Amino acid sequence: MTVQPADGLSPAAEFPDPSHDQWQTLVEGVLRKSGKEVSGSAAEEALSTTLEDGLTTRPLYTAQDESPDTGFPGFAPFTRGSRAEGNAAGGWDVRQRHTLTDPARLNEAVLGDLENGVTSLWLTVGGPVGVPVDGLARTLEGVYLDLAPIALDAPADLDAAATELLRLYEERGVAKGEARGTLGADPLGHEARTGVEADLTAAVRWARVCDAEYPGLRAVVVDALPYHEAGGSAGEELGLSLAAGVAYLRALTGAGMSVEAACGQLEFRYAATADQFLTIAKLRAARRLWARVAEASGAPAAGSQRQHAVSSPVMMTRRDPWVNMLRTTLATLGAGVGGADSVTVLPFDHALGLPDAFARRIARNTSTILMEESHLARVIDPAGGSWYVERLTDELASAAWAFFQETERAGGLPAALRSGTVAERLAATWAARSAKLARRKEPITGVSEFPQPGERPVEREPAPDAYAGAPGGLPRVRRDEAFEALRARSDAHLAASGSRPKVFVAALGPAAAHTARVSFAVNLFGAGGIEAVHDPVSVEADTAAGALTASGATVAVLCSSDALYAEQAEQVAAALKSAGAARVFLAGRPGEYADVDAYVFAGCDAVAVLTSVLDRMGVA
Repeated sequence: MTVQPADGLSPAAEFPDPSHDQWQTLVEGVLRKSGKEVSGSAAEEALSTTLEDGLTTRPLYTAQDESPDTGFPGFAPFTRGSRAEGNAAGGWDVRQRHTLTDPARLNEAVLGDLENGVTSLWLTVGGPVGVPVDGLARTLEGVYLDLAPIALDAPADLDAAATELLRLYEERGVAKGEARGTLGADPLGHEARTGVEADLTAAVRWARVCDAEYPGLRAVVVDALPYHEAGGSAGEELGLSLAAGVAYLRALTGAGMSVEAACGQLEFRYAATADQFLTIAKLRAARRLWARVAEASGAPAAGSQRQHAVSSPVMMTRRDPWVNMLRTTLATLGAGVGGADSVTVLPFDHALGLPDAFARRIARNTSTILMEESHLARVIDPAGGSWYVERLTDELASAAWAFFQETERAGGLPAALRSGTVAERLAATWAARSAKLARRKEPITGVSEFPQPGERPVEREPAPDAYAGAPGGLPRVRRDEAFEALRARSDAHLAASGSRPKVFVAALGPAAAHTARVSFAVNLFGAGGIEAVHDPVSVEADTAAGALTASGATVAVLCSSDALYAEQAEQVAAALKSAGAARVFLAGRPGEYADVDAYVFAGCDAVAVLTSVLDRMGVA
């Protein structure tokens, strides 16, 4: 709604309304200056960005970008939120994850979190990597179980963990109606992780118990993280979560539960990434899609989806992990604005092992700052009405629904997992994304862009891995994995020889001519842990050989302007070769220069280039 100023003056009163055609004409002029001769809709397409799932984000959205009626918060189709009040009443639930196995240490960490802003606990229990089931009581000493919801993650010991938690509720006088949280049953998610065929019997049994006796407890989690962590796109993550949810609905209703009761036993878990707009759209689309499932199942009033958003493990880096604080802040912003009920911020050192107290403090304070200082929770559906977000939500929902239907045609999620259909689809998506990462079309700050090869790695106590050595299941990927492998080779070389692999930067001419490409080359080779030696500032044909020898490098890269390349590149390259350079690169688009072996430029396959350089240097 537009509110006019009290004095009746409109800020835009003296400005004419521009047309879309006028805007396109201005875009054409800007593109023409950059050497692109395009007109009309082609000009707009030149500024568009292609996303996964066949989606495209355009540079301009207007009121003409129609999208379906999103309704009102708290009402079907729940696009604008599962509750009428949104998170305005008290903010979202700040759910901290804990994977410590020692009950005493875990209790200390849990109490520290609850005293400093965390509102619910996500505990790994049982199996070889969780806190022992008989240690759950010690873990929760001093915890007010009627105030702090507990979310269990106990795929190997669901029955024992759930039984123990309910025993603790009774022992500590918590009324059944006051118990809150989830028992975490997710046999299909466990199958996706391990390849062990799912048995839904226990999940159904506990859902019936919770429905009959514990109205505040949910038994089943529809965890979409296995598909996200296997490289799936946002649309694929949504589509497979729907397929999992439908599979659980079939099992629960088949056991005699109503559709309404079965829906009430499900909590959905999604990844939140640093692409805040895609995260917002994903959570809004997820609610809309689940409302459609509930409607098709004959229970439209039960379509409200409870959501738990977790900052993406895929985006977390091992190098320069401090940048992860910024990534998780954006992810939390997207989750909060997108309407998630619970949000887990993974600590910035998550990819390195068990987080320390500082990392946990930053993680929980991320939500606190966004709620208490940025006031994100005070507005219900702040993204609602944005032409861009509404259109992105609609297009993402359409892509996800199409994949959901494809999975259903394959026999449903269990059959699609066992046939390899899901694995093949996600692998293809990840391969396409990996190509973008390798070419730095999707930059990773601190890893593929602006690396710090000389920075001392952050070390943490190894974290237990519940799925290490699993017989099958989907892979787990990270955005930094290709570059991390290169950096690991460099680290090993440093440990063995006392120095990192080196590349000599042969800059031609004055700084004004070579600075941009020198920075590019240093950045590129640094992403592979290769130290760039730029000394002296510039070289010529008669000084290049001596400079290369002094650097101790056997690989060199020429850096300068195209004009100076035409004058000096061949002579300097020949001098470098005569001094023992095994390979000479030129920073710029490929040309015809004698004694230049290869070219590096924006958009080149950085992983392939760096791998070949380390191979040639003999770095194991």
